[in-house]
Amino acid sequence: MLKKLLVLFSFIFISACGADNVSDQQWRALELNNTVLLTLPHGKVVIELAPQFSPNHVERFSGLVKKSFYDGTKFYRVIDGFVAQAGPKDGSVKDKSVSTLAIEGQFLTGENEPFTQVQTNDLFAAKTGFKAGFALASDNNESAWLAHCPGVLAMARSNDENSASSHFYFVIGQAPRYLDKIMTIFGRVVYGMEHIQAIHRTSVIEGEYAVDSRDHTPIISMKLMADVPKKDRIIIEVENTESLEFAQRLVKRRARDNAFFYKKPPPVLDVCQVPIRSRLIRNDKI
Repeated sequence: MLKKLLVLFSFIFISACGADNVSDQQWRALELNNTVLLTLPHGKVVIELAPQFSPNHVERFSGLVKKSFYDGTKFYRVIDGFVAQAGPKDGSVKDKSVSTLAIEGQFLTGENEPFTQVQTNDLFAAKTGFKAGFALASDNNESAWLAHCPGVLAMARSNDENSASSHFYFVIGQAPRYLDKIMTIFGRVVYGMEHIQAIHRTSVIEGEYAVDSRDHTPIISMKLMADVPKKDRIIIEVENTESLEFAQRLVKRRARDNAFFYKKPPPVLDVCQVPIRSRLIRNDKI
């Protein structure tokens, strides 16, 4: 009976995604101009940017990266279970040398539909899913937004919604989905997340001495992968979330059809608990 239900769900799931939009190509190559190589003292990180969702923020970030704007800056706000935030040396959220950006928190679903649906009646949205490897949430077919899943890259701001400039953060803890729509997500880590998690925490418990700024983790360098010498590039392919294989993996993940689960959890699938796989194509120097 369970297998019949899985087959039926798979058919409905793939039909909802659109047969013309489900491919047999399991892996997707990253564009070098939309990929960033972040070098930390303890390792290298590869970031995929999302110009299809947040074009202005990607343009700003890419332009600053090309100018080596972030080289030598530090992660000055790193809270365990939350975010790792970095920016110019003054530590302010708003850098006066860079103009502010209008928030790109939501977009019309028609601009980026269809996406591979994961869940309906999500805690924070009517439905969730994936598009081009990025976790999305959506209301009733009116608008959609990127979800604050672990590993995403977003732009920091002050209280003004349109005050983002250059400071950014990675989500390093459980998904703070309450930030969805009110912050601009513009990228995600596809390689080296363990190095992001290893960034030195700056917050302390009550009674401890404050962490000296000299101990904050610095950014050695940031470069667009296209500007990295070929011998030093880290070439990554990521799971194609529009593929038939990915749709089938979602079905299996929801069912938890494994002997380990002697008590079955509810057939609910959190979009932020679906890891998107990556694979290393060339690794000459890491």
